Amino acid sequence: MVRSKELSEALRKKTVAAYESEQRLHKFDFHGRCARRKPLLSKKNIKARLKFARENIDKDQVFWNNVLWTDESKVELFGHQNRRHVWRKPNTAFQGKNLIPTVKHGGWKVSWFGDALLQQDLASSPIIESTMNSTVYQRVLEEHVKPSVKKFKLKRNWTLQHDNDPKHTSKSTKDWLKTKKWRVLEWPSQSPDLNPIEMLCGDLKRAVHARNPSNISQLKEFCIEEWGKLSSDRCQRLVDGYKKRLTEVVSAKGGNTSY
Repeated sequence: MVRSKELSEALRKKTVAAYESEQRLHKFDFHGRCARRKPLLSKKNIKARLKFARENIDKDQVFWNNVLWTDESKVELFGHQNRRHVWRKPNTAFQGKNLIPTVKHGGWKVSWFGDALLQQDLASSPIIESTMNSTVYQRVLEEHVKPSVKKFKLKRNWTLQHDNDPKHTSKSTKDWLKTKKWRVLEWPSQSPDLNPIEMLCGDLKRAVHARNPSNISQLKEFCIEEWGKLSSDRCQRLVDGYKKRLTEVVSAKGGNTSY
């Protein structure tokens, strides 16, 4: 009985101490929040992001409207639930100490090559269930880039955007792109926040996971259905005002942004 009272008193004191600590943190404007997940940035990444932003910040919206944005995204069968609470002040969500650094990983998924704001047409973009290597990537580009350029009515001096995935930057792919004489946008690594189509992929993943697919067939089916529901206006808004993204990178001195 005595032991039970001691435990109860110890628990009470611990609870009071936690409450008092929380109140002191609130006094200094710290509040408990879930840490945001953002790519882990090295000094080299930060320097490259800042360089990219500064070199491109003065380009007008006409240039960004003439970019063929691409992405290969993964929708996993079971979404990630990893969360971590942090104490932070307002407007500090994207500071390094308040983030959960992310790296690429495997798992059950459906991958696809998503070309420039597909405007409700995932069917025109292949769903890739096997590993995409340089050869497969070049084949996908061969089959889908020209139709996309025509579909989006891009001008003759259009620019291809893709990230620094090894199959994009391999000697084989670089040589292949040279034969095509396509202009390629030099891209800083670890910068999904600079690619508008990434936000569409985020919309898609949330919608698909909300439907709780139980197998790969359902995952593919839901991906196609939910992509078709995305608004074309949403697509264009993501490209409009691209300069704001670059401005935020400069303000963050190459660090993570809110995008």
